[in-house]
Amino acid sequence: MAWLLVVVAGLLETGFAVCLKLSHGFTRLWPTIAFACFALGSFGLLTLSLKKLDVGPAYAVWTGIGAAGTAIYGMVFLGDLVSTLKLVSIGLVILGVMGLQLSGSAH
Repeated sequence: MAWLLVVVAGLLETGFAVCLKLSHGFTRLWPTIAFACFALGSFGLLTLSLKKLDVGPAYAVWTGIGAAGTAIYGMVFLGDLVSTLKLVSIGLVILGVMGLQLSGSAH
């Protein structure tokens, strides 16, 4: 269950990163509000998961999901550059996240 919280927190991290961009420096109200909601949810779930998980693997999985998710979202919906190197790098991040998740032990 703790790893599920980390995964959902990572997905929420993607949401807060995208909303941060869409807020244009906190000058747009609704993306700023969405940013705050996603950020609170993400940090809250990560905090709950850390009651059961080692901080290193949990944090790395959280940031990896957020980074990969944000990069993919940007390429699909925001017109970010798509390149073979970027796609391979995202794949490597995902593989690293999977390896770290498998290595993380519950208390």
